[in-house]
This record gives sequence, C-alpha cells and structure tokens, in this order.
Amino acid sequence: MKKTSLSISLTLVLASVLFLSKTFAQDYPQWELPDGAIARIGKGGIRGIQYTSDGTLLAVASSIGIWLYDTTNLQEIGLFTADIDGLSCMALSPDGRTFAIGSGNGNIHLLDRVTGIPKTTLIGHTDGIFSIAFSPDGRTIASGSGDSTIGLWNADTGEQKITLSGDRNRVFSVAFSPDGETVISGSADGIIRLWDANTGEQKTTLTGHTREVNSVPFSPDGKTIVSGSGDGTIRLWDAITGTQKTLIIEDKFSVNSVVFSPDGRTFAGGGSDNTIGLWDTNTGEPKRTLAGHTRYIGSVAFSPDGNTIATGSADGTIRFWDPHTGKHTKTLTGYTDEVRSMAFSPDGRTIATGHYLGTVRLWDAHTGKHKNTFTEDIWGAWSVAFSPDGRTIATSGDHRKIVKLWDTQTEKHKTTLKGHTGRVFSVAFSPDGRTIVTGSNDNTARLWDAHTGKHKNTFSEHTWYVQSVAFSPDGNTIATASGDDTIRLWDTKTGMHKKTLTGHTDKVWSVAFSPDGNTIATGGGDGTIRLWNANTGEHKHTLTNNTQNIFSVMFSPDGRILANGSGDGAVHLWDANTGIHITTLIGHASSVRSVAFSSDGQILASGSADSTVLLWRLR
Repeated sequence: MKKTSLSISLTLVLASVLFLSKTFAQDYPQWELPDGAIARIGKGGIRGIQYTSDGTLLAVASSIGIWLYDTTNLQEIGLFTADIDGLSCMALSPDGRTFAIGSGNGNIHLLDRVTGIPKTTLIGHTDGIFSIAFSPDGRTIASGSGDSTIGLWNADTGEQKITLSGDRNRVFSVAFSPDGETVISGSADGIIRLWDANTGEQKTTLTGHTREVNSVPFSPDGKTIVSGSGDGTIRLWDAITGTQKTLIIEDKFSVNSVVFSPDGRTFAGGGSDNTIGLWDTNTGEPKRTLAGHTRYIGSVAFSPDGNTIATGSADGTIRFWDPHTGKHTKTLTGYTDEVRSMAFSPDGRTIATGHYLGTVRLWDAHTGKHKNTFTEDIWGAWSVAFSPDGRTIATSGDHRKIVKLWDTQTEKHKTTLKGHTGRVFSVAFSPDGRTIVTGSNDNTARLWDAHTGKHKNTFSEHTWYVQSVAFSPDGNTIATASGDDTIRLWDTKTGMHKKTLTGHTDKVWSVAFSPDGNTIATGGGDGTIRLWNANTGEHKHTLTNNTQNIFSVMFSPDGRILANGSGDGAVHLWDANTGIHITTLIGHASSVRSVAFSSDGQILASGSADSTVLLWRLR
C-alpha cells in the first residue's frame, strides 16, 4: 500500500501518533496503517480464502491486502499489503512461503509470506487477473486473465514460460492436476479447457455449461473434475475421458466456488443463494446444506485435515463449519464491500457506512466495533445521513427507488419515502431536522416531511441525474448537483429556482455548503473542485490537483479546511479561503467515494471503494 509523508501547513497538523484508546487497540487490531491514519474500519472485501498446507494458518485475500489468522484461535497475525492496483485474487504456494496476488491491471505480485517483502512482479497480461494457481511442486504459477489468455510462469524467477491463448473469452478459473501435468481453465463462454502444462497444447474441451465457469478444480486423485457455473449448475466430469458424470442443478443464480475435500469423497459448492451444499463425489447425492450467510458465497475452502470448511461471503463474514455434522462452529467478522457513502453521527460517536451490496452498517467511532447492520433490501446504499438530533438515519438505495428512515436507538424501521421513479443517489436533512431533500436519477430532487414522510415539493429543471443535494446552514436554500454539469440553487419554502452555477465540464458528483453559508464547494467528473459565492453564484476558485473524478467534498466544522475524495484513492485537503492545497492523504487502495468530518473537527473519515474507512486525526 502506498504511503506518504504528510506536510504541515497553516494550523492543520496531521498527527501520526495514535490517539486510539487501549480498548480500540485491543478490540480492533490496526495492522499496516498508512502514514497519518489512526484507525481503519473494515478489513476490505473478501477476494479468496486458503489454508496453509499444514492447516495452522488461514489466509484471507481482501481488497486491501492479505490477512493471516492462526486457525487454533482465529487471532489475526498480520496484514500483508503491497502497491497493488485492485487486488483480485490470491494463491499460496504449497510450502506456504509465497503469496501470488492478482491485480486489476493484469500484474501478478509475489510476496514473501514470512517477511512480507515483495519478491517480484509478473508482467505480461493486458487485463485483470481472475484466478491464480501454483503447481503441486510450487515451481510454476498459472494465471487466468480478462485478456482471454492463461499465463504459465516460473515461480522462482518470474519469467513467463508459456502463454495459452486458444481461448477467446475471459478466463475466470485455473487449476493444476495433482500430478502437475495438466492445467484446467474455465471461461466466460462456459467451456472448460485442458492444457498440457509443459507444451501449452490444448488437450481437450468439456462442454455443457451455458454461462461462465467460475470454479473448476481437480479431485485429489486427479480422476474427477468438478465445475461451478453462472448457469446455476455443478457438473462432475471424468478427467480422463472428458465425459460428464453428474449434473447437479442448483437453485442458485450462480455457483461461484466449488472444492473437493482432501480425501476426495465430498465436494462443496457455494453461490448466490447464500448457502453451501455438500455432495457425495461418487454418487452426486446431496449430503447436507450449510445455511447462515446472508449474502452470496464467493469462496469455499476445506482445511487440510478435512474437518473444517471455511466459507467467505459478501455479508462480510467468514464462517467455519463441521462438514460431518453441518454445524456452524466459528465466525470471522469485519469484512465489508465497497463503501459508497458515509456519515458521522452528530455526537461523533457513530459512523454509518453505506455499501455497494445494499447494507448500511453502524460502527463505534471510538472502538471501531461493528454495532448494527440494516439490510432492508436497499441494494446499493448510495447515501446515508443522520438527522441533526442523531435519532434518525436516512438510507437510500438502488432499484427500489425509495428512502428509508430508521430509529438509531431502537434500530427499527420508521417510515419509507416513496415517489421517485429512479434510484436515489443522495439524501440530506435540513438543519432543523424537519425536512429531507433527496436527489435521484429520475432527474429530480424531492422535498419530504421528515416526521410523516409526506412529499412536499419536486425540483425538476435538471436534464440529467441529480447526484448530490445539500441544505444551506440556515435551511433556506437547497443546492442540487447534476450529471448535466450544473448546480442549481432553490428556495426551500417556495421551491423556486434561484440560480444555476455553470463551469464544470463533466458531471457534478458532490456539493456542500460552508458552515457560514457563504461558500459552496462542488466536485466534478472533470477532476476539479470549484468554490462559489453562495449569495451571488459567482465563481471564486478552481482547485485542481489531479484528473480523476472528485466524488466527495466536505468543509470542516470551522469552515477553514475543505476535504475531497477522488478517484485516484487520495484525500486532498485545501485552505477553504484561499484555495491553496495543504496536503494529500494516501492510503486507500481504490477511489474515495465519501469524506466526513466529526462534529468537533478533530477527525476526518474517508470511505473507499476498497471497502474500508480510514480515520485521520486533525489538530
């Protein structure tokens, strides 16, 4: 992960000294924090899980790095990070000493598991890596890529040995046969291909799946292949003849991961119905179903002794099961998915995060502990907002085109705001807490009574999506930022359009008022932040420091600092009066979608598509 030294400017000092209490340090271990960050909330999104060959360690690949656990007590041993552009998959060498890490840009990074030191980078693919596997002797690495090729690499030197290019579709899964002589691949076209690992020649193809093949391992004896597909089926194949032995039609939209037990007698599969099935390899008959996850299963692994199954889910947990009884035994928590929105409670004690898969999570801002999750079918939680008294939280999601209000004390649903005809991107409370404004991809902003949920008014002059909404501090003006490249100001009481601010050359992602109400900040897809006189609409400053999208802008409570989150994964801090750039906070592995200050201005939080929130202390 990238790190940077932080500059000191004006009265702002970014302290690298931890302010965390002993409680935070004990309850929520903070590994490999970037310079200047004081805490991390969330461990990233789960990308894969694998046991070491002796079963003593479990490696969990996440969007920010690889977490390592002691399997006897599930204690975190550490977090391995590297300068990786979008960690996508991981494999551990048979001797347990080397991680091979796939990235979104097509590179493969080899990392020493013991020291954490990068060993080498395998460069050759031209698109992201979906799957990596070591040969049984650990000397060769196979990689499946979005560029429709399979790479075979020397694991010691990093040299590319062979490129298997008979496929014309993205390669989602690769594996070696137990003797290391064959490489198997599953692709987006639903075809399974077997290749000679020494010559690179294609040996045969297995057809039958009608959608992408997500997972395709060999049995331990090498005689059977199991495949899981996006067509909702699991198929067993004779590895020698290539004939299909068994077809299992699952009640799943997609089967994402299949794996054999170490003795080969059982195979397990997990997918989009949130369950894991176990079947008899010889007969194909179901043995049991493991239920408990609340989101789709992305990864399944047997322990080397065959007595435990670990399953990684989009619900942010890794669950452990006894495969003989089906009993759930333990759970690892703290993993999340992409953070799309974030807010501090008014008292600064709670952070709310809205996530890509629709959950809204509440976290203790002082301990980092997860407090609660709202999962009321709000797929894609684009926006979260606390009422000024902190008693209500508003959440907006994708396909249901609604906003839900929740009681933060009882954690119960209070009411639903219905009326938009498109997904709701943004929600904000008025300063007095009586009114809510929402922005939608139906090109409108709507005003609602916060207590009754009654619709009060509609602002409909934008010609494209309304991406962001904000109230002025006195509550008399509403600002709406749109994909039509403009910001419009409206009279809250009359609904009359007051002004249009023009100057951005691409969609406007975010809008915020300064605490004194005299300045408006906007962030756009043109990579600029613009400051405007809120009374006259006059353009004051244009702030530029990169060419990436500016997804979020926010003033500090005293109005002196402006923070923005950008598509390059950085948080930039600016002098709000002069427009001078103060410093850059680097630590996220993907774009920063949301920034928020605590009410006392002491802490800045940044929420990212890397599925984490970083806390930075400002003095």
